[in-house]
Amino acid sequence: MDEEYAPRESELSQSYREGGVSVRIDIYEGEGGGWLLEVVDENNYSTVWEDVFETDKEALDEALDSLREEGIASFVGPVQEMNGSW
Repeated sequence: MDEEYAPRESELSQSYREGGVSVRIDIYEGEGGGWLLEVVDENNYSTVWEDVFETDKEALDEALDSLREEGIASFVGPVQEMNGSW
């Protein structure tokens, strides 16, 4: 029987806030080794890096550098509004 892979989340995963906007920096160990990086906004819009990082610290540094250089707005998706029509 095959076991389902459950990724291990890094202790370095954290929230990041700039102005009134927050995102979550998620860092987790990949199935084949290395660390995967994802930034998720309050509406569950996510940005996933294609690169695999050797350490979780490298992944965190990349996320923080990108957020500071590009601005948090670059990682926030469009707000989905319900207008009542289906």
